Amino acid sequence: MEGNQRWVKGEPQNPNRDPARRQALAQEQKPFAAVLSCIDSRVPPELIFDVGLGDLFATRTGAEVVSPVVTGSVEYGPLANGTPLIVVLGHQRCGAIKAAHAALSDGETLPGNLAEIVTALQPAYEQAAAAGGDDPVDAMVRAQAELTANDLRSNPDLAPLVAEQELAIVSAYYSLDTGAVEVLSGALS
Repeated sequence: MEGNQRWVKGEPQNPNRDPARRQALAQEQKPFAAVLSCIDSRVPPELIFDVGLGDLFATRTGAEVVSPVVTGSVEYGPLANGTPLIVVLGHQRCGAIKAAHAALSDGETLPGNLAEIVTALQPAYEQAAAAGGDDPVDAMVRAQAELTANDLRSNPDLAPLVAEQELAIVSAYYSLDTGAVEVLSGALS
């Protein structure tokens, strides 16, 4: 979060982005966090948290939708590397969620495998619809980040680490307007 504050202020330090860091990591890595975020080109985790090479395990999918392969990718950090933090990062004006919201509202089917993303986002759509509010797409973004984080917290392999306080799983929201990351649920240790 300190790195995000530097990003917001326009004062990034761009740490760990030089040949010496690359060489130091050539044989082994020990990222301090795993971030599951959207594929959106405006939301690169390493930049918005002002970190560098070897600092994050970054997994990106449309609207943080998970499948067994994605879940395994997120599990890798804590289970194989001892990474103590997972951040599920939703973001303002998510195009995947906007498209899914429109499809679910209108009963339309999106082409190709985009329909799979829509199906996966159905619970977030329903939660946002039940909550109401002025911006249903933004509510759906936040709901999706929280639902995904909750799913990871109840994952049979990650839940014991959470219970033992060896792993924190946080849902968060990134503002495209300000650059700030807001923690939605979970606690940063």
